[in-house]
Amino acid sequence: MVDIRLCAFSDEAATGLDGQIEAMLDNGIKYLEVRGVDGKNISDLSAGEVKQLNEKLDSHGLAVWSIGSPIGKINISDDFKAHLEKFKHTMEIACSTGARVMRIFSFYVEDGTASQYRDIVMERLSRFTELSEGSGVLLCHENEKGIYGDTPEHCLDICSSVKGIRAVFDPANFIQCNSDPLKAWELLEKHIEYLHIKDADNTGANVPAGTGSGHIPEIIKRYYDKGGRVLSLEPHLWSFEGLSALEKDGKAHVANAANTQRRAFDLGVESLKKILAEEIRNE
Repeated sequence: MVDIRLCAFSDEAATGLDGQIEAMLDNGIKYLEVRGVDGKNISDLSAGEVKQLNEKLDSHGLAVWSIGSPIGKINISDDFKAHLEKFKHTMEIACSTGARVMRIFSFYVEDGTASQYRDIVMERLSRFTELSEGSGVLLCHENEKGIYGDTPEHCLDICSSVKGIRAVFDPANFIQCNSDPLKAWELLEKHIEYLHIKDADNTGANVPAGTGSGHIPEIIKRYYDKGGRVLSLEPHLWSFEGLSALEKDGKAHVANAANTQRRAFDLGVESLKKILAEEIRNE
């Protein structure tokens, strides 16, 4: 697995970009899945701020792999027209940064109502793919609790029904939706573009990769065997700025594993590298 490319949500290491860059360099990670930059969501940056971001990352030999966007992470009843404008702006940012992919979601729905909104969800996701066509940026749907595509079956429905959408596979999110990550893998394998390395225990609390119920080592091996090469670390081991906003219920489900934000990020990296080292020994 020497050709694996490590990526990370650098805002989990620090709020400020300088601290994020330092953490990435110290941990030997070249690629970022950009989500928070100096306290602002990536989708809210101006063209000038994106230019500054690009220049600073380039000067340190770092690059953007993915835009960790909030697109599709709104209630199904919210104003879609306004959200579509945000999508267009975020796509411009993705193109400006040279991102290979952009992470998206499939809209929050109330419990038990997902099926009645299926056609609306597919129509909206299709609108996204139409607008992204020819951009060079691949849209990847993330399974997230509470959205239409939170179960393996609904994720398969999306990837099978909407041309141009691939999957980013998050084991911890499946656990938090009471789905077995290995069974989800078997269902979605051919649609998976890359992995989010995030683990959770049986209570749903996030824990270091390989110590929970996410079957992270096995899933990494299966991903690698099918030709996958990008692992994006999203450890969620610290209640970093903005984490509660990422959760629909406003709660950060974190098992405290470190006494500082930076140490929690480093612990996440160490746990992933330990898994990769073990896999290399077993090859």
